[in-house]
Amino acid sequence: MAGGPPVAAVTDVSFTLGAGECLALVGESGCGKSVLAAALLGLLPGNALTRGSAVLAPTGDGAPAVDVLAASEAELARTVRGRRVGLVPQSPAAHLTPVRTVRAQMEETVRELTGTPRRELRAAAEAAAARAAFPAGHLDRHPHQLSGGLAQRAALALALVGGAPLLVADEPTTGLDRDLVEHTAAELRRQVDAGNGLLAITHDLNAAERIADRVAVMYAGRIVELTDAAAFFGPRGPRHPYARGLLAALPEREFAPLPGLPPELDALPGGCTFAPRCPHATERCARQPEFTGGLACHHPEREAARA
Repeated sequence: MAGGPPVAAVTDVSFTLGAGECLALVGESGCGKSVLAAALLGLLPGNALTRGSAVLAPTGDGAPAVDVLAASEAELARTVRGRRVGLVPQSPAAHLTPVRTVRAQMEETVRELTGTPRRELRAAAEAAAARAAFPAGHLDRHPHQLSGGLAQRAALALALVGGAPLLVADEPTTGLDRDLVEHTAAELRRQVDAGNGLLAITHDLNAAERIADRVAVMYAGRIVELTDAAAFFGPRGPRHPYARGLLAALPEREFAPLPGLPPELDALPGGCTFAPRCPHATERCARQPEFTGGLACHHPEREAARA
């Protein structure tokens, strides 16, 4: 709200992401996942304030390290977006230009990012579309003629065009049927196996299980657990009560919804923000837990179970 107090949408987030690795960022709507994605691409609104750094390491072809939080808009547009970081946006229909066909947008993106000769643009655009399972017969349509799932696949194809070494995929499986979810997850995993980094922001824990090497769980603007995907989805399970609740809510697991609702970011409770919904909360939870050893919790689940 204009003139209102500032809201900390993302706080104390820290992680690394290597080449050939996928980090899945999961959590309920409104926890700050998409704000984090926007910050990494310099796409926050003009009144947003950032502190800290988000550094892209130097690349093998000589591109220097760059702090995207400190870079100018010109530098981000010229050297980062599309070339070093590819974005699969949460709202693909808004990401596509409404007055141009998908083919025209694909060919322009290919030419701009890769320098492909004009005579080869058509084939290059069709190859990029095929990687994202976007049907060639729809390339000459305008965005308003696409279903939500087709728009999502068009956005994925555009993100893959430049061969960026880092992909940020914000809800990449939204609006897709199960077969296309499988295809999209397989293509994203193929990109990772080819040596690219992938930050996958998703509500779809099944898709996250397919593609992630590590999982970060965000709640009320903070990462509360960061762990290996094999541990998170395996018999051991996550340690944070909120993370365990997310898994338990899946139909193929316990189908037990988390009680209550997440807090509004402009009205966070004191101490541990998950305490009002946590079955293990005690007076210790009046203090905000520190993030140590990949966890921010006074009462990890396995510790609570032993007690």
